[in-house]
Amino acid sequence: MDFEPFSLRVEPALETGAGRIEQREGYVVRTERAGVIGVGEATPLPGWTESRDECEAALDGVRDRANAGGTGEILDRVERATPAARHGVELAAVDAESRAAGEPLAAFLSESAPAGAVPVNATVGDGGIDATVRAAREAVEAGYEAIKIKVGARAPAVDANRIRAVRDVAGDAVELRADANGSLDERTAERLLDVAAELDFAYVEQPLPPDDLRGHAALRGRGVDIALDESLAALGPDAVLAAGAADVLVGKPMALGGPVRTLDVARRAAAENVATVVTTTVDAVVARVGALHVAAAIPEVPACGLATGSLLADDLAPDPAPVEGGTMSVPAGPGLAGDAFDELRRQ
Repeated sequence: MDFEPFSLRVEPALETGAGRIEQREGYVVRTERAGVIGVGEATPLPGWTESRDECEAALDGVRDRANAGGTGEILDRVERATPAARHGVELAAVDAESRAAGEPLAAFLSESAPAGAVPVNATVGDGGIDATVRAAREAVEAGYEAIKIKVGARAPAVDANRIRAVRDVAGDAVELRADANGSLDERTAERLLDVAAELDFAYVEQPLPPDDLRGHAALRGRGVDIALDESLAALGPDAVLAAGAADVLVGKPMALGGPVRTLDVARRAAAENVATVVTTTVDAVVARVGALHVAAAIPEVPACGLATGSLLADDLAPDPAPVEGGTMSVPAGPGLAGDAFDELRRQ
């Protein structure tokens, strides 16, 4: 097993609750299984995962132990506190194993026939009403059938007008979602949910702070679903499910510790009638394609947050699964994408 660093520009820079994102810095991970080299990606994002230094230290430890005594069960040696490092190692391992088996990764991981394509949502930022309407119109014209609108940065009345305007532009056929990134208090969240329910929104994502599971549980049943994202990173999916705090989990493989772990979470959630939407942490192409395979392996997966490649000014390799008409087709070759990442597999 080995790894090497990379750095990619985010353009324009993103403002998030965890800070401004101008670069995505991570590691390409390679490991061998059954005589086949697999490739993975560890791209930490503080606020959702460990820091870059912690990620590198974890990968160093795995490499030293694996190279000293064979790969073995190296995934068991990656701490839960470093999910991005674990993601890189696990993705490389299952890429190698599915390539050795001659199967696309989605088929290798799935318990049933995986989807050949996955619908994805467009994301509209928290700009003023004119910018919001313009972005929503562009998304509809590009063929997206699901749009997520960022809310919470502006006054509640302004956000209400923004999401009403998006519904007018999108029409009734487009699924709408709102994402508050944990920025609301309970009273403001209740008002937003009432407006979102009136406008037939599918869900409101992370209305309250991440640690307020009781508050999120109390918000359910108001005519619009509650989706949780930051709460999974802060408290873990087990706590979220045990609290009955969500109708939808937003599963980020990079933050959950790998594709297999993410599918396990989705299956446990489904057993409790909780859906899972797969999203990225503004990852490079290897992890994005890995997340696409994870989404394809989830039966009847809703539109997912995988259309993030355009946020990067450059990438590790050409994208074998670009967004077309609001969907991403799953690469049909073995492993992640046949020979698309062969240059990255070479040491």
